Amino acid sequence: MPTNKTRNKPKRSWIERIDWWLIILILGFFTVSLVIISSAMTGQQYGTNFALRQVFYYSLGFALALSIMFIHPKTIKKWTFFIYLLGNIALLGLLILPESSFTPVINGAKSWYVFFDKLSLQPSEFMKIILMLTLSKVVYDHNRFTYYKSFQTDLILLLKIGLTAMIPMILILLQNDLGTMLVLLAIILGIIIVSGVTWKILAPFLITVSLLGVSIIMMIIYKPSLIEKILGIQTYQLGRINSWLNPAQYSDGEGFHLMESLKAIGSGGLFGKGYKGGEVYIPENHTDFIFSIIGEEFGFIGSIIVLILFLALFTHLVRLAQITVSPFSSIFLVGFISMIAFHVFQNVGMTIQVVPITGIPLPFISYGGSSLWALMCGIGVTLAIYYHSNPEQLKKLKSK
Repeated sequence: MPTNKTRNKPKRSWIERIDWWLIILILGFFTVSLVIISSAMTGQQYGTNFALRQVFYYSLGFALALSIMFIHPKTIKKWTFFIYLLGNIALLGLLILPESSFTPVINGAKSWYVFFDKLSLQPSEFMKIILMLTLSKVVYDHNRFTYYKSFQTDLILLLKIGLTAMIPMILILLQNDLGTMLVLLAIILGIIIVSGVTWKILAPFLITVSLLGVSIIMMIIYKPSLIEKILGIQTYQLGRINSWLNPAQYSDGEGFHLMESLKAIGSGGLFGKGYKGGEVYIPENHTDFIFSIIGEEFGFIGSIIVLILFLALFTHLVRLAQITVSPFSSIFLVGFISMIAFHVFQNVGMTIQVVPITGIPLPFISYGGSSLWALMCGIGVTLAIYYHSNPEQLKKLKSK
């Protein structure tokens, strides 16, 4: 027998339950992606129409996101550990299966499953979303059943987070995928910060890690021989760091991409050279170095517009994380924000010499299937959080 509270609960149509602002933002990224990728094709580097392929990737990604939207976050939470198991099995399969057309070595790494000789899937990209879902459930379950919070319970939570993250990180590390490892660390850090762990633990940990990072960079610059003695890393293996610090000296080798990127962005000026007006040659300019194309062809103004689009996405996700009553959902959103923010910072930063070069794409804009589909899975979960929120929550979101 329904209660008065149930009978009086306002109902919304399925159209009203869709997060249209998020859909509009993703359509904005879709438009930018197509324009930039098609513009990057003027260099005659490839015989493939990557812009047309990106339309296919986005179409499949939208279908995936909208399908996930109708699944209640409680159901997603219920099946999280099973999804986590499947993700780790997929990563393990790449390590134990022999090299073949199904598990080929691409650019020196065996990180993809290839179906029908054309469709490739990179499990490590999906593990980013899977891990943030799993860690969200770990934190949620821990806090739910911790009746007396203490220093000891916080340490136990950190241990649970570490053990959960350790398995996929080891499997990805064995693939020599440093870029994905860094993204996973950003996700873990973001979730730990909002997990409720006391700052008496977090502050010393973060300070120690920061000092360690600065010390390693200083040793690389001034005492590279110490790195070889302490960490066992050969001097020649520091080429990527050295080319970042002094790209002109390594312009014929590992510093080539960075030097060309700096030329491209610098030559773009305020308004850029215009659509398909790029002149600087940058290999793989439609993937990891797509921001260099934005800077060259659309200038400082175009670059700022793209960054504002990301800022609008971050603002919307933060507001949604603030109003949702589900701790699981809010923790997931923080992890998702951390992942995208790190992607943007790392990708843009490496093109302007702020950080070393890694193979991390610009979210929603760089060409690629697995990366985009994983992101759209995250968007699907976000749409599900909004879709299944009560009207009072959404009023708060719209009023902010």
